[in-house]
Amino acid sequence: MENKQKICELLLPAVQETRNLYDFESLTYDEEREVVIAEFTSGYTQRANVAMDSGTAMISDIICQIV
Repeated sequence: MENKQKICELLLPAVQETRNLYDFESLTYDEEREVVIAEFTSGYTQRANVAMDSGTAMISDIICQIV
């Protein structure tokens, strides 16, 4: 089983280096709801549905659903 929270933690510094997502504050995986909560430095949050995703599909879904 993949560690989805760890994937979020490793993805965060990579997306913070981009022009579009430099203002990400955190990516948190909610295991119960199977969503990733993206929090921006402004306090704004967005959710990405990652239910049934593999690690690579999860990365793709986070980017596609939040950008």
